[in-house]
Amino acid sequence: MAEFLDLPTLIVIAVAVFVLFRLRSVLGTRTGNERPPVERRKPADAPATDDTVVPMRPRPTAAAPDLDDERRARKTEAEIEQLSHGDADLATGLRQVVEADPTFSPKSFLDGAKQAYEMIVTAFASGDRTTLKNLLEKDVFDGFQRVIADREAAGQTVDFTFVGLPKVEISEAEYDKKNILITVRFHAEVVSATRDKDANLIEGNADQVQTVADEWTFARNPKSRDPNWKVTSTSQLD
Repeated sequence: MAEFLDLPTLIVIAVAVFVLFRLRSVLGTRTGNERPPVERRKPADAPATDDTVVPMRPRPTAAAPDLDDERRARKTEAEIEQLSHGDADLATGLRQVVEADPTFSPKSFLDGAKQAYEMIVTAFASGDRTTLKNLLEKDVFDGFQRVIADREAAGQTVDFTFVGLPKVEISEAEYDKKNILITVRFHAEVVSATRDKDANLIEGNADQVQTVADEWTFARNPKSRDPNWKVTSTSQLD
């Protein structure tokens, strides 16, 4: 036993005990009640709030004006200035129309009037009563109908070609507290030839473009669900 516990052996034992003691003081011991290691993870995104997030498009507020309405108003005013050609009374009338019907666009109306004019004069030449009835107010339709009936009774036919509208302009506009009334002047180019029952030419020229000038009034009730306009009067200009 004395040989086993010689001096070198004692020194080794002492060093080992010292090392074990130091390891325990640094690493500690496990008791089974240790907290689990904390998982490394990226911090959660902060919740968005109105104070910290700047929206790409500002939210509209009750007091903020509608930008679409503003743009529409500016566009309509520009059309009024353009189509009134410096006529103050006409510009005032168009503004009254817009006040009665905020959806009214002078330019869109004029485009529709052009289409209606072509449809009506073509239908009149061919005797198409159905188209005329849909586009004309009753008194005007009755006048067109009488001319068509007289022409048919005489055996007359009309060769008609619509060429174009080199000039169209609004001449009057008003709102009479019931209907919107807009008068338009049409300067049209057409080819028209009326023939009798024996095919003899009695009016017009089948080989020549002629210019005709008409002034028509269109009307519509802005409170009606029917969006269509009807012609309430027609006259031929010199």
